[in-house]
Amino acid sequence: MKQKYYTAAERAEVWERWKRGEGLIEIGRALGRRHSSLFERLMPTGGIRPPPPRRSARSLTLAEREEISRGVVAGRSTRSIARALARSPSTIM
Repeated sequence: MKQKYYTAAERAEVWERWKRGEGLIEIGRALGRRHSSLFERLMPTGGIRPPPPRRSARSLTLAEREEISRGVVAGRSTRSIARALARSPSTIM
């Protein structure tokens, strides 16, 4: 059986309906899903909406990745790119 994933909008709707006090069967009918799949989504967190995921501050941003790419193409050394980004050379590698 192929797993049908929830879109971001569907996930948000599930949590909003759950917060308003709707039951799993009602929510499932509204979304065209089985209530058992909703149970699997809600119960790992005890029915409490988890905080939105956040990237670690240590992760490279898209702008930093682009700067690294430009530096590599320009033939700059790893250490010079790292100094410009205030990052460790090992991060640039």
